[in-house]
Amino acid sequence: MDTHDIIDHIAIPVKNITRVVEWYKTRFTCELIYQDDTWAMLRFGNIKLAFVLPAQHPPHLGFFRSDADAFGTLKTHRDGTRSTYIQDSEGNSVEILAVSRDLLK
Repeated sequence: MDTHDIIDHIAIPVKNITRVVEWYKTRFTCELIYQDDTWAMLRFGNIKLAFVLPAQHPPHLGFFRSDADAFGTLKTHRDGTRSTYIQDSEGNSVEILAVSRDLLK
């Protein structure tokens, strides 16, 4: 049985959400899960990739945890996920997402 934590996504900063989504979709096989003016999420075979505007969302790593609420107060987001943000020892943002059966698909 695998007991490793699950990385849900990596969020990288971009200047133009629409342009970067189209760039990735025309070059790689992926699925657009969500897109608005400030961020987008693409699903690949092994991970999701988020694109964020730095003024709106921090670049970060997103992990699923069954004890996400132990890391802080969970906030419900537009896409239905619930999470909190913490910083690692080097000041990088880490999103801790509550586990949901629907989210693990």
